[in-house]
Order: sequence, then structure tokens, then C-alpha cells
Amino acid sequence: MKGRSVEAYDTLNEVLVKLFRDVNDIEQKAIITPEFKDITNNDMHVIDAIGIQAPKNMSSIARELSVTVGTLTISMNSLVKKGYVVRQRSSVDRRVVYISLSERGVKAYQHHKKFHEQMIHGVVKELTEDELEALVKALTKLNAWFRSFEEN
Repeated sequence: MKGRSVEAYDTLNEVLVKLFRDVNDIEQKAIITPEFKDITNNDMHVIDAIGIQAPKNMSSIARELSVTVGTLTISMNSLVKKGYVVRQRSSVDRRVVYISLSERGVKAYQHHKKFHEQMIHGVVKELTEDELEALVKALTKLNAWFRSFEEN
């Protein structure tokens, strides 16, 4: 870190490590309620990736989650069994399977979305416009770095 203080580096490292862990822990506690106690945080992210728009195929969901179709299949089998997800074969090409959320899955999706809305609102209300703009810019760069790291 040329020209940057060791103290800033150490602080940033500590904050990022704690932030990633805390967001995961808090999200787990907030979204896995008695109504959704049979699914994991990972399941909830699969539900989120499926979404409530048009049905999707497995490849597009796997790509969105940055996992293999094989890995996704394991989660998908569990979510179908638990009643959150519905599989439907294409009437045009029987080899193609479309994935959508059941009524229960839509409820879980909306519950997860509400948590994220509360989280963003909680962060935004504490920041000035300049701070918010700087945070968005910094997090966008951080995300780009993680994405480039993932591709190598």
C-alpha cells in the first residue's frame, strides 16, 4: 500500500472482515424466522436469485449465484422438497426445465427483500449525500475487485 498508512490498512482489513461476518450473521438471524426455520441463509439466496419474475432455467440461476449447475441442483432439490420451488418442463423442449417460486417461496422472497430494504434504509439514514455517494463509489470498486479476483 504505497503512500497509505499501515494504520488505515489494518483498520480497513478489520472492518471488512467484521462487516462480511456480521452481515451474514445478522441476515441469518433476521430472515430465518419461525415461519422459515426449515431453510438456510444459502437457500434464501437461491430463492432470491430465482425471483418473482418469469421462470428461469438452472443455468441462469447458477450464473447469477456464481455456482455450478451441479451445486445448484443440490439446493434446488431441497427447496422443491420443502415446497419453496416448483420445477416445470418446457412445453416446447422437454429437456428444458424452468424454475419458479411456489406461493411459500414468494413469501420467503418477500421476507428476504424486506430485510434488505430495512438494512439499506438503516445505512442510508445515517449518511450525508456526499458520504452516500462516496460509499457507493467505494463499494462498487470493491465489488469489481472481488469479481475480477473470482474470474482468475
